[in-house]
Amino acid sequence: MVSQMQSLSSTEIIYPESDGKPMADNTKQFRWIVVIQQNLDWMFANDPNVFVAGDLFWYPVEGKPRIVTAPDVMVVVGRPKGERGSYQQWLENNIAPQVVFEILSPSNSTVEMDKKLLFYERYGVEEYYIYNPDSDELQGWIRHEEGLEILESLNNYISPCLGIRFDCSGEELKIYRPDGEKFFSYIEINQMLEEERQRATQSETALAAERERIETVETELEAEKMRSQRLAERLREMGINPDEL
Repeated sequence: MVSQMQSLSSTEIIYPESDGKPMADNTKQFRWIVVIQQNLDWMFANDPNVFVAGDLFWYPVEGKPRIVTAPDVMVVVGRPKGERGSYQQWLENNIAPQVVFEILSPSNSTVEMDKKLLFYERYGVEEYYIYNPDSDELQGWIRHEEGLEILESLNNYISPCLGIRFDCSGEELKIYRPDGEKFFSYIEINQMLEEERQRATQSETALAAERERIETVETELEAEKMRSQRLAERLREMGINPDEL
């Protein structure tokens, strides 16, 4: 029994969760990975069946741990949110990521990116986008009957799966949510939060000043009322009816 258990253990397939390589090669690449992943996560925050991940190993075939890649960002519609060490497709109702993003760095070779394109085409990706932040070049592929086909133009292109819109008209790519809101960076979000806090503080200060003014007016009115009452009492003592004045 012991030898049988040892034999079973020795044949267990390991699916590594890391290759020891960094998530990004430079700050620009890292910033774009985070911006896209976090904004997509935020966009689908209220949908429990959309899983968004960054730099997560994706194993499409059970029993073959060498068939693996780690998209910079991937979106899986139809799978629940939650923590994962890797995305093992056979444990996820065999649903492949529908949309993947790659952010280029100078170290990415043409051969490497060609292999990724073949991988995504072979294993069911429906939309594939590559952004080069150094040249501000966005490329995209969408699945047709014969596989992934390159898109001729992505300016104002709307992702069929995500509903996001790409704006390539400026010096840097802009991405817009279906509601028209732009994808914001962490710094931009914190700046907006700080501005909102300042507006809230100003409103609270103005409200406190208005309350103080109202309290002052009420105090003055009460004092005037008391003066009127005292005057009326003195007139009555003098035999004068104040109501007839």
